[in-house]
Amino acid sequence: MFNRKRSLRPVAAIASIGMVAGCGYFSGSGSDDQGPIVVGTTSAPSTLDPAASWDGSWELFRNIYQTLLAYPSGATTPEPDAAKSCAFTDTTNRAYRCELRAGLTFSNGDKLDAQAVKHSFDRIREINAPSGPAGLLGSLDHVQAIGDREVVFRLNKADATFPFVLATPAMSLVDPKGYPADALRKDSGVIGSGPYKLQDYQEGKSARLVRNERYKGFADRRNGEVTIRYFQDSAPMVKALRDKKIDVTYRGLAADDIVALGRKDAANKGLQLVEGAGTDINYLVFNPKDPWAAKRAVRRAVAQVVDRTALAHTIYKDTVEPLYSMVPQGLTGHTTPYFDTFGDPDPAKAKRILTGAGIDEPVPLTLWYTTDRYGSETALEFKELKRQLEDSGLFTVTLKSRPWKTYVVGYQKGEYPVFGRGWFPDFPDADNFIAPFVGEQNALGTPYPSKEITATLLPRSRQESDRGQVVKDFEQAQRVLVDDARLLPLWQGKAYVAASEDISGGERALDPSTIMMMWELSRKTSW
Repeated sequence: MFNRKRSLRPVAAIASIGMVAGCGYFSGSGSDDQGPIVVGTTSAPSTLDPAASWDGSWELFRNIYQTLLAYPSGATTPEPDAAKSCAFTDTTNRAYRCELRAGLTFSNGDKLDAQAVKHSFDRIREINAPSGPAGLLGSLDHVQAIGDREVVFRLNKADATFPFVLATPAMSLVDPKGYPADALRKDSGVIGSGPYKLQDYQEGKSARLVRNERYKGFADRRNGEVTIRYFQDSAPMVKALRDKKIDVTYRGLAADDIVALGRKDAANKGLQLVEGAGTDINYLVFNPKDPWAAKRAVRRAVAQVVDRTALAHTIYKDTVEPLYSMVPQGLTGHTTPYFDTFGDPDPAKAKRILTGAGIDEPVPLTLWYTTDRYGSETALEFKELKRQLEDSGLFTVTLKSRPWKTYVVGYQKGEYPVFGRGWFPDFPDADNFIAPFVGEQNALGTPYPSKEITATLLPRSRQESDRGQVVKDFEQAQRVLVDDARLLPLWQGKAYVAASEDISGGERALDPSTIMMMWELSRKTSW
């Protein structure tokens, strides 16, 4: 990441850093005859309907629904899953054809054919849920179902990233009989075609996954059943791991807990911890509806004051890295434009930015954050941001917070002057760290018109299938973002998995978006 003495491993890889209690190595043969593997996470779904979700609900979707394309273990480019094959059929990247596997069915036995695929995509756009993924389909004109097994996606513009979009859990395939074309499903039932069936679900508490015997795809399930337990905080989750009430944790570990789990001491006997490269980012959003946040000088002054290194070291105990671009390190197109523009934190420079704009009094800002989405350090992070800004003498800061479900509603209504967000990528391409945040309709609910990015740079980059050839476009897009300072990147995460020493597969289980593929987990049969 930003440690210049260490090279970044591929995004899809998870590599061992601290094997506690000797034998803790994730690889090995597995058995599914010792009861369900219990996985703990703080990322509880907000919905069970894919048409309503552009968030952490994807963690569950990946395992119970199926997509046309997905990521086998270790892959960084999508490969066919429900599809037998997929490819662009023209030279302009505007016609994408998929042939389905033969004999596909949903978990209830209903036929999964080309019409079901078309239905799944059409309803996402028809419903257009405020928190849904319709924005990912901006380049889609219409879907054609040809016979039982052929689907053609007609795009309204060139889009070389479209295969990546198809591989996101947002594009999960659903049964037309159970998912209305113009409304979200209201109950807690799920009809999917993924590796598992959702046998039981208790909102905010647990999800029980059992093998879907009708599944046809590339997933090689190494266990028979998985139970996911949802926690509000890291501390009780880690206690449950130590008490052997769960077997694995993979999302929401607090920095202090990661540091503690990495120690080779008696408290960690029988446990193992692995670290890998992550692509999740954390950032601030400035709302142009607010009279102060709307001022470019105010935004740039904040950017000049914020000390990312202090956040990473003091609050996150170096379990994250400072981030100076919306595109994280490890992806083609990453640069460090915020550091190049602002350099080290400097209140004197920030004051000159403000006085140059005629602002001589401390700027009042209200910063919002969510209490239950990104981990227990979030509140501490915002207290540190408040301290940094107020210690500069240039700002007076008020902190406010809400639980995630109401927090989302608030920022979609434009209620927050400045607010914090995290981003777990839809797919591993620089496009996905720029496009979702710009335009009149975006993932933030805060319009961000940027004609140069939306009308020139992104369309041009999407004409190029070789993503290594679009670096200059992404570099320019990042310069635009820095100049506007509407989005302020703070840090880039790392991927951590902690588990009992008898669990195998954790190093294979995270896809390029760090979503856990539960089928890779198993219990070791011998030592």
